[in-house]
Amino acid sequence: MSLKNPKAVLFLVLIVAMLAVAGCPAPAATPVPAGDAPAADVPAASGGPQVGIILPTKDEPRWLQDEARFKELLATANVPVEILFSQGSSATEMSNVESLLTKGVKVIILTPQDGAAAAAAADAARAAGAKVVSYDRLILGTDAVDYYVTFDSNAVGAAQAQYLVDKATGAGNPLYLYAGAASDNNAFLFFEGAWQVLQPKIADGTFVIKNSAEATALADKLTLTRDEMASIIGQITTNWDFNTAKGLAESNLTTATAADKGNVFILAPNDGTARSIADTFAADTDVTSYVITGQDAEKASVQYVIDGKQSMTVLKDTRTLAQDAITAALAFLAGQIPAQTTTYNNQAIDVPAKPSEVISVDKDNVKAAIIDSGYYPASDFTGIQ
Repeated sequence: MSLKNPKAVLFLVLIVAMLAVAGCPAPAATPVPAGDAPAADVPAASGGPQVGIILPTKDEPRWLQDEARFKELLATANVPVEILFSQGSSATEMSNVESLLTKGVKVIILTPQDGAAAAAAADAARAAGAKVVSYDRLILGTDAVDYYVTFDSNAVGAAQAQYLVDKATGAGNPLYLYAGAASDNNAFLFFEGAWQVLQPKIADGTFVIKNSAEATALADKLTLTRDEMASIIGQITTNWDFNTAKGLAESNLTTATAADKGNVFILAPNDGTARSIADTFAADTDVTSYVITGQDAEKASVQYVIDGKQSMTVLKDTRTLAQDAITAALAFLAGQIPAQTTTYNNQAIDVPAKPSEVISVDKDNVKAAIIDSGYYPASDFTGIQ
């Protein structure tokens, strides 16, 4: 072939160019140290999001707060992200996952609406090559969960129960138990943590359970099986719903005698249900006083604590939780493994996790824990000292 032939020269140039491209190594990903704050510059695939975040609902302050925390963190991390809501539907959750996968996401951060139902969504993500981070609630019954970002849920329940124990004196104190949704694994972890603290005080007569025959039947047993907890939770579930909590509390008080009231102690699973239950008990003229728990440090409940309408809440700093989730996502994008300190069994595998600490907050330390820490500004509340 003569190099004087222009077509031959062009052919050789093309061959050389193709060989050069084929032999050119791809640029290495920037390492992301596990546990560091988000600060990586991760390029998007075809301009789409690299990380997809799916939260349960826009109807609860807790999840809007998490969305806000994610947006704050992502403003400082150059990571293309899309945030969606399931709005109480596992079908919508699955649709959200499928939509994100079609856009090429590499990591899905998912708070399951129903832990067992979300297994199918996690399996779909795994099949598409995406990493799955279970956020706050554990996805159950599948090995397609790569990491769990959570607070120490047993510690939450234990803190709630310990507060009731610390406030109780004498014997025969009426105890009303309420729990979260049976479809949420966290409801079991919260209740398990609470039961470990309450059961000895039920057994010695400090407390008398007034609204659960199932719990009363198991009052002499410190460690409960999951089925035993399920039998109790089935009687006392609020389904994390304000109206359900209110209706259940009203029903309990209607069937209770005046002797079952007086100075009562109430294990309420979270702040939203705590406010509904507290208002219901406060309206009953046979209730002399009540001590009631909560969790999430929602603004409305912080004000209730200040006003003496809710006894305590458990602060789970969503700034920490959201940062842990983004840090885990960045580690996966960089081909690394996020830091772990323990595992949680999801009925299929032991899922790696690094749970964050929780803080018990009442009127005595509300300013230090909530205001001075910068979690909320003092201007959001009245009567803060």
